[in-house]
Amino acid sequence: MAPADVREVNFDGLVGPTHNYAGLALGNVASMRHGGLESNPREAALQGLAKMKSLMDAGYAQGVLPPQQRPDLGALRELGFAGSDAEVLKRAAADAPRILRAVCSASSMWTANAATVTPSVDAPDGRVHFTPANLQSSFHRYLEPRTTSRVLAAIFEDARHFAHHPALPATPAFSDEGAANHTRLAADHGDPGVHLYVYGRQAFGGERAPQRYPARQTREASQAVARQHGLSDAQTVFAQQHPDAIDAGVFHNDVIAVGNGPVLLYHDMAFLDEEKTLDALRWKMATPLIPVRVPSEAIPLEDAVSTYLFNSQLLSNPDGSMTLVVPGECQENEDVWRVIQDLLLAGNNPIAEIVVKDVKQSMRNGGGPACLRLRVPLSAQERHSLGGRVLLDDALHADLTRWVERHYRDRLSPNDLADPQLADETLSALDELTRLLGIGSVYPFQR
Repeated sequence: MAPADVREVNFDGLVGPTHNYAGLALGNVASMRHGGLESNPREAALQGLAKMKSLMDAGYAQGVLPPQQRPDLGALRELGFAGSDAEVLKRAAADAPRILRAVCSASSMWTANAATVTPSVDAPDGRVHFTPANLQSSFHRYLEPRTTSRVLAAIFEDARHFAHHPALPATPAFSDEGAANHTRLAADHGDPGVHLYVYGRQAFGGERAPQRYPARQTREASQAVARQHGLSDAQTVFAQQHPDAIDAGVFHNDVIAVGNGPVLLYHDMAFLDEEKTLDALRWKMATPLIPVRVPSEAIPLEDAVSTYLFNSQLLSNPDGSMTLVVPGECQENEDVWRVIQDLLLAGNNPIAEIVVKDVKQSMRNGGGPACLRLRVPLSAQERHSLGGRVLLDDALHADLTRWVERHYRDRLSPNDLADPQLADETLSALDELTRLLGIGSVYPFQR
C-alpha cells in the first residue's frame, strides 16, 4: 500500500555567482542568441528565489540545491594550464577563452538535468532512487556529475530510504541528460506510476535522427537508468522525440512536453510516433491518461521554443486541479497567451490556474521554470530523513536572499570571467553556503 502522505518536492537550483551568457549550448536557441551579452548574476539568483518562495507560499513543497564550484580551476589544470589560480585564469583567457567560459558556466541551475529520480512507491526495494546525469554531450555540463553526486548523497543520505547509482559511462552511446527527458504519470504522486523516457536517438539502431542539432539523450541511456532503478517493462514507456523538433531548438523533451499526475501537456511535434506513445501510456497506466495536445496550427514550433510554454511547471492542488507556472514570455506572445486561455484553461482538463513568473535571466540562457527544478516525490518519513537544511521556509529564504546580496555581482561580462577576484569571491560564497545549508564539504576546494 502506497503511503498517503507523499508530496512532490521541487528542488530548485540556486543560480551561481558566475551566471553568464557564454552561448555554450549547441541546439539551445536562446543560449546561442544571447551569447556574449552582459548578465546579472544577482538578479538571476533573486528571480529564482522569488519563484521558489511564491510556490512555497502557495502551499507547494519546495527544496533548494546548491550551485557548482565555478570557475572549475581543477578542470583547467587537468587541461594543462599551470601556475597559481590567477596565472591559470590568465592563460586560459588568452589561449582558450571558450574553455574558460565553459568552466565558469552556471548551468547547474537547471536541476532538471541533475539526475533521474524514481520514487519509493515504484521501486522494488521501496527506496527513492537517484542516477546523476552524465551530461556528456557538452563539456561545460560534463563537469557537473561528480559534485552533483556528492550533493545528492549529502541531502538524501539515509540509506534506509534513498539509493544512489553511479552516472552512466560518459560516452555518446549512453548520453544522459536526466529528468529533462523523463516524465512520471500516475493518478497521484503517492500512487504507482508509469515512467515515460524520451530519447533523441538510438546509439545502436537505425531510427531517424535530427540533422541540424545533436540529439542529447539516447534510448540506451534511458533503458540503463530504468534498469538501475529496478523498473519493469510494465512501468516504462520509451518514446523517440521528433527529430524535426530537435532541429528547431527542442534540445530536451521538457521544452516540448510536461506531465503531472495523469496529465500530459504536449505539442503535436513532441514525439516521432505520437499515437504509439499515447497508446503505450494508456495501456500501462492504472488511471486514464489525460492528454492535452497543442497543435502546430495554434503554436508553431518556433513560438513553443521562444516562449517555453511547455517548459512550465505543472503542479497538483489539494482539490484535484492543477496550476501551470509559465515564464513571462508566454504572456508577451499573443498567440501563446490565447492558447493558454482558450485551450488550457477552458479545456476539458484539470488545469485551472495560470501563474506567470519572471525568470528572464534564466530564459536568456535557455531555461524556463521547469528547467530550474528536480521533482522528487517523498513521503513524510522520507522528508524527515533529509540531511541538511534544504527545505525552503521563510527563514531559509531570508538567509539565502541575504547571502546572494552579500556575494553576487550586479553585472558580469564574459571578459570578467578571467578576474581572479571573481574566483575568490565565488569560493568564499560557496563555503558560506554549505554551512548555511548544513550539507558538509561537497565542493572540491573543501576536500
